[in-house]
Amino acid sequence: MQQIINFLIRNKHFLLFAFLLMLSLVFTIQSHSYHRSKFVNSANWFTGGIYGSVSSVQDYFNLKTYNQQLLEENARLRTIVSATKTGNESIDPLTAANSPIPADSTVQYAYNPAKVINNNYAKTDNFITLKGGGSSNIKKDQGVITSQGIVGIIDNTSSSYSTVLSILNSNFTTQVKLKGSEHFGTLQWDGKSPNVVQVIDMQQQAPVTKGDTIETSGKSAIFPKGIPVGVVQDYTLDSSKNFYTLSVKLMNDMTSLGHVYVIENKARVEIEQLEKENYEE
Repeated sequence: MQQIINFLIRNKHFLLFAFLLMLSLVFTIQSHSYHRSKFVNSANWFTGGIYGSVSSVQDYFNLKTYNQQLLEENARLRTIVSATKTGNESIDPLTAANSPIPADSTVQYAYNPAKVINNNYAKTDNFITLKGGGSSNIKKDQGVITSQGIVGIIDNTSSSYSTVLSILNSNFTTQVKLKGSEHFGTLQWDGKSPNVVQVIDMQQQAPVTKGDTIETSGKSAIFPKGIPVGVVQDYTLDSSKNFYTLSVKLMNDMTSLGHVYVIENKARVEIEQLEKENYEE
């Protein structure tokens, strides 16, 4: 306390000057509209800068939350579009964004976001691990995609995690087709480049050219029709079998996966049961 008193005594002239200066500024601002407006503008600029900086810091720490919200919203929009899209009919994004999710009876494909926590791509048989499992309604044999294209198929699940049979796995196969055509073939990987896969048994009648897009055919109960796969890089014709073998450059960069969408086909059990009954007859 004594030190505070000594400080005030030593600096009494400066403190008195500062007090009178502040008092004069207050009187000047209050009595002159021009000075008052300048002060208000300066104060707004100063406080606005502080608030902006604080907001930027808060936004940075909330990026994880915002990203999760975007993933969930994208999954919701994909579910809506898959429920409302018929044939090649185009969907207005604004209409889809403001549409409610249809009743379960009209939704065949539902999309769940998941985070990649481990990604293998340098082996012959590669797997991907996701944060998200049975508790997130992720089940075995569900398709996995990104916004760019297909990634793989759910191979196994626990309550909170799941593994994906990657498209870069020698055991992975699915039917794909030439975009704009119904000519289809089987997608597989030769174990070489992580950027290139192969399509075998594409019919000779298919109008294949370099640069054509390959997409899912919709002939399986895992992937809906029209999910991008890649672009034809090269192709050869096996004259003895009358089939093309295509080299396809993937849309996805399989060496850099962060978040994915897991596709649930709600009609899958019914479809497989019906097909099983046909085979048994």
